[in-house]
Amino acid sequence: MLNTISLKLNKDFRRLYGRGQSLVSSVIVVYVMRNKLHINRLGITVSKKNGCAVVRNRVRRIIKEAYRLLEPNLKKGYDLVLVARGKTAFVKSTDVKKELNKLLSQKGMLL
Repeated sequence: MLNTISLKLNKDFRRLYGRGQSLVSSVIVVYVMRNKLHINRLGITVSKKNGCAVVRNRVRRIIKEAYRLLEPNLKKGYDLVLVARGKTAFVKSTDVKKELNKLLSQKGMLL
């Protein structure tokens, strides 16, 4: 990830869930909020409802790859939390990338 750091603190995730804007598709949910930094911060959440640890880690890798491909086109200064849905384990990273691209372009985050 070029100019993105990870969100790790629970308070950051809770702030985004509470005050961030949510964008929903059948594959992924995106919570977005401006930050006062000149970099993007990314958090990825995969619930235990999505499957065992192997499946959850695969879903994380799929989402990370989709984000990595979109990252050069993103505006800077946002916090994002990407939440996997039930279908995410059964699609490819290119499909997640298309959904993510559609959602972020609706929000006006793409260059």
